[in-house]
Amino acid sequence: MNTATVNDTPVTGAARRIAPVIEQFLGGPPPVRIRMWDGSETGPLDAPTVHVRSRRALRRLLWQPGELGLAEAYITGDIDIADNLADGLRAMRRASRDQGLQLPRPRLADRLRAAGTALRLGAVGPRPPVPAARAGLSGALHSKARDRAAISHHYDLSNAFYSLLLDETMAYSCGYWTGTGPDYGPADAQRDKLELICRKLGLTPGARLLDIGCGWGSLTLYAAARHGVRVTAVTLAREQAAHVRAQVAERGLEDLVEVHNCDYRDVAGLPGFRGDYDAVSTVEMGEHVGDAEYPAFTALLHSVLRPGGRAMVQQMSRGTTAPGGGAFIESYIAPDMHMRPVGETVGLLEGAGLEVRDVESMREHYVLTVEAWHRTLEERWPQFTALVGEETARVWRLYLVGGALAFEERRMGVDQILSVRPDAGGGAAMPATRHGWYAGLGAAAGSCAPAVAGPGR
Repeated sequence: MNTATVNDTPVTGAARRIAPVIEQFLGGPPPVRIRMWDGSETGPLDAPTVHVRSRRALRRLLWQPGELGLAEAYITGDIDIADNLADGLRAMRRASRDQGLQLPRPRLADRLRAAGTALRLGAVGPRPPVPAARAGLSGALHSKARDRAAISHHYDLSNAFYSLLLDETMAYSCGYWTGTGPDYGPADAQRDKLELICRKLGLTPGARLLDIGCGWGSLTLYAAARHGVRVTAVTLAREQAAHVRAQVAERGLEDLVEVHNCDYRDVAGLPGFRGDYDAVSTVEMGEHVGDAEYPAFTALLHSVLRPGGRAMVQQMSRGTTAPGGGAFIESYIAPDMHMRPVGETVGLLEGAGLEVRDVESMREHYVLTVEAWHRTLEERWPQFTALVGEETARVWRLYLVGGALAFEERRMGVDQILSVRPDAGGGAAMPATRHGWYAGLGAAAGSCAPAVAGPGR
């Protein structure tokens, strides 16, 4: 039998046929060990092992080359990583950088050669079915109907799912990690984040806060219970609105909180709406607004504030050349999501008449946050698969692992951007220093744990 060798190890079987195709499409030798369905292997011996479990994996890549095809092969179990997924992906990215691999644009002849190899391996056939977890949106981009469908795809997965994944604050956004050790965990980091936002916004008893994209109500409930703030909470997700309303009733906050299940563009039409809020917050909701729509969004933030009122935008960003979410995230997690470099967001806020007073990067905090969610997913894997099925659970494993790496490698970031609507004379009523925002932060947030604790799982 004609064989090749890799690291002085004979390459036979399916691996022998696929090795030159992989090298051709990667632009160099593979940075991982590849084990085929027949047990044959190729690639470096000391690298993480990618297990191609069936011919259908190759068929997926023929029909859907690139990141999305690889992701769908992993989601369906046609491809797996024998070692820890996070360690495997990190090692593959490191090896690719070290080897300087640049994905070439395959020529027609390359594609025909790959198809011939797939034919000889028995991998040619009809297009495999798309995993059910993939979003299927229709209609005009960022129309109200399409935005509702996009939000529902991700956030209406079920309150039971998110209760299983998140800590008792039900905060699905970057925490602020002020402590370490076994006595400090994800819920503490989320409470520290909520307290920091309240301090940056200068919230006091009786102040009026508009919380756009309130999620499961972590900030809404915290601001009302801890600081006596009157909150108008807005979310486009039905499941979230139902959860927040139930929590408002359970905690006796009906006099302080009203919850609306509506599009942010309909805020001005809410019953009894008054555009003179002391503060407005939008925590990791701006990513769903869209590039063309973002100037109108920042104009809304300005219009709802009284002079001297403050706006808090906590939002993910991407580098000037980094891909940001990518095909997998946009197809399975956050369809129609738009991120931009943080400087561009600052410019848009300033263009709406707001004065940006503080920008704080929280990128490393998101690595810790997402890793905590991933640990919970793995620890409760049987419960997740029983609740949503194996494929959806694998979607989330890939999403969380890949997300942590994106923040770790600075392909994505997250920032708190605080701005103010100056009065006619230019007054901003801002504190002279930031000292009051951080003094005793962990202790201050931790002291109210019983007041903001959510329902037990």
